[in-house]
Amino acid sequence: MQPAALEEAIGTRLVVGCADADASEAFIGRLRRLHVQHLIVFARNFTTPEAFVRWLRRLEDGLGRRLLVMVDHEGGRVVRFASGVTRFADALTMGRQGGPPAVGRQGALEAQELRQLGIHVNLAPCVDVIREGSDPVIGDRSYGSDPALVAACGLARIRGLQRQGVAACAKHFPGLGAVPRDPHKTLPTIALDWEAMERTDLPPFRAAVDAGVAMVMSSHVCYPGLGEPAGLPATFSPRLTRELLRDRLGFRGLIVTDDLEMGALRAFGSVAEAAVRATEAGHDLLLICSDLEAAEEALARLRAGYEQGALSQAELEASVERVAQVRKKYLG
Repeated sequence: MQPAALEEAIGTRLVVGCADADASEAFIGRLRRLHVQHLIVFARNFTTPEAFVRWLRRLEDGLGRRLLVMVDHEGGRVVRFASGVTRFADALTMGRQGGPPAVGRQGALEAQELRQLGIHVNLAPCVDVIREGSDPVIGDRSYGSDPALVAACGLARIRGLQRQGVAACAKHFPGLGAVPRDPHKTLPTIALDWEAMERTDLPPFRAAVDAGVAMVMSSHVCYPGLGEPAGLPATFSPRLTRELLRDRLGFRGLIVTDDLEMGALRAFGSVAEAAVRATEAGHDLLLICSDLEAAEEALARLRAGYEQGALSQAELEASVERVAQVRKKYLG
């Protein structure tokens, strides 16, 4: 692959966030050098629906390409927009009070509202099955402690979103419901064995995969009970990403990391180093949610890896094709 084509291909794997609503030529030039095609947005990028739509349009006009725009829009405490959207209750309340029918209606309505704002991907639902005593980082973001209910609600949300033209993302694979500490701050370990994970944590992901969910997000958590080396997060595990999610569960969509800037990964080196390891593990998309300098370093490190043969260009091409299929379906 020629250098220019290689950089363009690597750019399709980066999902970057912006510090504010800057749309200056200098800022757009920086995004252009990163070959940005995917954007994740937060409350810091939003003032009003009208201003937000104008900002996205200026970025796209300046770049000369459509952006696939993503957001965490779970409901409850995880909503990035101050207006222009319906405020739904948290997942735990929705699961208990309305069940799958209400959750399906939620997905359909929020997809319509998100499309009006220029959003193409909702990084939801959270299909983690919560366990007593776990860290509240998940808590009411989950549909509950019953795997069957979580699976049914997750399935309803995915169908509601995707039938109305917004891609869904099931998270956090292979299951974050028993997490003892917040991975935003530090690297946690879940010691459950295969039997426990198969019985409780994996069924909602199986349902999501069978329903054709567009994306699955992995977790920055260690799973030594699954035979993983001590201290190795799922983000860096080919066994969990490729063998379990791709091969055993048969997932053919996009595998996306959680934010590579999170505290759980700091002990492993820079964000760029994390991007390389996550790529080696089999991820298609790499989230770098605020630090554009880190994204630039990641692009350079990935380029070197492909040029030197440490990373597979055939796998890069396969990822680019998977990304192209999602863009074709949801950018229309």
